[in-house]
Amino acid sequence: MMEISVTFEDGATERFPAGTTAGAALAAYARGSGGDRKAVARAIAARVDGSATAVVDLSRPLVADCRLAPVAPESREGLEVLRHSSAHVMAQAVKRLFPETEITIGPVIENGFYYDFKRPGGFAAEDLPRIEETMRAIVQEDLPVRREEVPKAEAIRRFRALGEHYKVEIIAGIPDESVSLYHQGEFVDLCRGPHVPSTGRIPAFKLTSLAGAYWRGDARNEQLQRIYGTAWASPEDLEAYLRRVEEAKQRDHRRLGQALDLFSLHPIAPGSPFFHPKGAVVYNLLVQFVRGLYARYGYTEVITPLIYKTDLYKTSGHYDLFKDDMFLLTIEEEEYGVKPMNCPGHCHLFASRKHSYRDLPIRFADFSRLHRFEPSGTLAGLVRVRSMAQDDAHIYCTPEQLDGELEQFIAMTREVYSAFGFDRIDVTLQTRPEKFLGRVELWDAAEDALRRALEQAGFTVTPLPGQGAFYGPKIGFDFRDVLERSWTLATVQIDCAMPERFGLTYVTAEGTEATPVMLHRAVLGSLERFIAILLEHTAGRLPLWLAPVQVRVLPVSEKAAAYATRVGEACRAAGLRAEADLRNEKLGYKVREAELEKVPVVAVVGEREAVAGTVAPRAGGAPQPMALDVFVAHTAAQARMPGGVP
Repeated sequence: MMEISVTFEDGATERFPAGTTAGAALAAYARGSGGDRKAVARAIAARVDGSATAVVDLSRPLVADCRLAPVAPESREGLEVLRHSSAHVMAQAVKRLFPETEITIGPVIENGFYYDFKRPGGFAAEDLPRIEETMRAIVQEDLPVRREEVPKAEAIRRFRALGEHYKVEIIAGIPDESVSLYHQGEFVDLCRGPHVPSTGRIPAFKLTSLAGAYWRGDARNEQLQRIYGTAWASPEDLEAYLRRVEEAKQRDHRRLGQALDLFSLHPIAPGSPFFHPKGAVVYNLLVQFVRGLYARYGYTEVITPLIYKTDLYKTSGHYDLFKDDMFLLTIEEEEYGVKPMNCPGHCHLFASRKHSYRDLPIRFADFSRLHRFEPSGTLAGLVRVRSMAQDDAHIYCTPEQLDGELEQFIAMTREVYSAFGFDRIDVTLQTRPEKFLGRVELWDAAEDALRRALEQAGFTVTPLPGQGAFYGPKIGFDFRDVLERSWTLATVQIDCAMPERFGLTYVTAEGTEATPVMLHRAVLGSLERFIAILLEHTAGRLPLWLAPVQVRVLPVSEKAAAYATRVGEACRAAGLRAEADLRNEKLGYKVREAELEKVPVVAVVGEREAVAGTVAPRAGGAPQPMALDVFVAHTAAQARMPGGVP
């Protein structure tokens, strides 16, 4: 019988008959060679590194030499397996309770899973506890989970017989000759896997919500119902997550935006926020902050059109790949598109005049409005909008300048993150996707340059194969907020397609023409989305320099109103955004209101302060009196915009 060589985590290698399952190989090694028996016993799947890296069922046969490791439930890969299996258990519970229901898809999402169903009459929120209870019964039954490979035609026959028409449609669209099915008890589902060995290995889960959805995410298709859930490696982890969810509700930027009078959303303009005066202060201060950085880092700001003939997007390649996400209109029998991104316009601008190598690098920055058609069901406050602006810039440089430009971008990103106190950063390198534009050799060189820049900057990099943009590989800087959520903010991409598609050139030192290297980069990203993230991260308590109202002066009584007005005027004269609250309300009420509005500095003044020329600012405790000029100077210094921006 043919044998294969299996290498384990500690570097030891053993030989097994080909076809030995991953679980059996792990168990045999743990028993015979002192491997980590506890880790093997807890494993819910296995990681196999052979010709490719994959997480597989413990029951999957090993057919070639490989490296093998157990996958723990609490690992990133383990949580994905738990959540995927939980989706199957939920679908099985639904079929037990409501046999007439058709099942569609049930993927893993961040922190959980969902499954879309078609049920006559639909589900109600009251159904979720029943479904969850049936799920617990299925887990208690500890049903073995079995994978089966069958010809596509056979799978279609089986699901058609079960009345699962959505599954039939999915299978019909799969190009492979065979598909994999997973069985647990009476339930069977189409799935690539992997899954837990048995339903009893799912320790903690909860169904969280019910929502509408469309088949294949297309509003023109049938409406379905989606049930969301979450699953974790222990009950303690589940409880901790549910606490974070409750905290997130209190920090929801949509709630804070209304409470702090920053912005609002209305069906009259779906996905296009209205920024109120206070919100506009925050928005414009962010732009001012970035503009200050641009002045120091050598960027030139440009203003480009909002509407172009679609010929521009056909040249860039966006029309074929991005057309459905654009707002298109016909004017005088010609097709136009509202600008969804700045890069094609910047390429046109670069091409509008000749450039020498001495002109490079050229760094075009642009805060233009962008509009993208996002389906109404995907819109989410400021996080997912149709109208936005970005701190967007495109750099055109020589190949010799590339490493320096990447180094400078990383330095700017670090400076911005430091200004906002973002210190929990993960970095990803997203490489060539299956569908891409440009030459492979350009992609390879670009990926090498990005990898080199990150290594020189001292970052630990997480590779994300196949997740680059269609025109180039990308570095993403992911910020983890106080609720343990990960947000991609800063990105930089090397464009492997657009410079050649637009025929961009510069004259080299030798007098020949060459194609410049093009970088796409953003640090904050969409300003709308950044504001949402910052509001939720700070619970609305923005940094002093960014707060729309920095100082509120509260007179103890009407007798101190004139002095409160004077204090407010002194603050404004020093450049602070200050106001005096002269309403005929009790002091405690006004203090509480200022706290709810997240005003950073609340200064209480009475007759004693008026006589002494002092102010008693509240700083998280009892008021601390100080001279008015000292208070103003101190607060103005604390409120200075970071980065030396005036």
